[in-house]
Amino acid sequence: MRTSARPACCTSRLAASALLLVISAGHVRAAEFTLMPSPQTVHIGHFAANVKPVLSIDSGDIVTIETAAAMEPEQIERSGVVPPGAIPQYLRDIYRDVKDRGPGPHILTGPIEVRGAQPGDVLEVRILDISLAVDYGYNRQRPYNGALPEEFTAFWQRIIPINRTAKTAEIARGVVVPLDRPFFGTMGVAPHASMGRISSGPPGVHTGNVDNKDLGAGSTLYLPVHAPGALFSTGDAHAAQGHGEVDLSAIETGLRGRFQFIVRKDMKLV
Repeated sequence: MRTSARPACCTSRLAASALLLVISAGHVRAAEFTLMPSPQTVHIGHFAANVKPVLSIDSGDIVTIETAAAMEPEQIERSGVVPPGAIPQYLRDIYRDVKDRGPGPHILTGPIEVRGAQPGDVLEVRILDISLAVDYGYNRQRPYNGALPEEFTAFWQRIIPINRTAKTAEIARGVVVPLDRPFFGTMGVAPHASMGRISSGPPGVHTGNVDNKDLGAGSTLYLPVHAPGALFSTGDAHAAQGHGEVDLSAIETGLRGRFQFIVRKDMKLV
């Protein structure tokens, strides 16, 4: 019987085709989910390893997550800036039904369990896209807080209308702020169980409230895993912010982000 070797060029093309098939198969296997805020899918003001996951996914899956701005609906209505119909029903439901709150202020959507993530692993969070979710935001200052505490000596807050089509907010007459780089101020995982419940206010080993304006769409965040499943949550959405919050808040709002989660067992963060 006579045999012949396959030409190298054909072998290369076959290898490339096989690689393409593997890559395509990987994309097909990645499932997509949507997670909306509700009394059943948020926790307020804390991270903890014993918060039960509201969604379980596999490494590589993609989740579209919407977050709720942490201001009571009645306060928004009293401002007269936005019509009552602009306030999502889920925000009314959350403030009515979720009684377990604190010690921090943030409404966090999640947690999401990423199956296979174990303490010592790294969770790679790819922020694929971010869009504005509601037609308003707010700015709130508290006395002697923020990056310039001596400049802000009284409590003050204001509801700010948002033009989602133009991606702008007029914060004062003739003062228009572009909203072309929104981001989630808080993205974090559960801390180690020994830490119990920790506040969503300061950042820490769990990542959390980093308020980094560079973590917009197209960026990637790497988080150390401390609890099985990682238990990722996000909130504290910002329509616009500089490098820091001079009066302790940005233009706080609701956002919808598309995230991809990948468990990295080949990385370590210490």
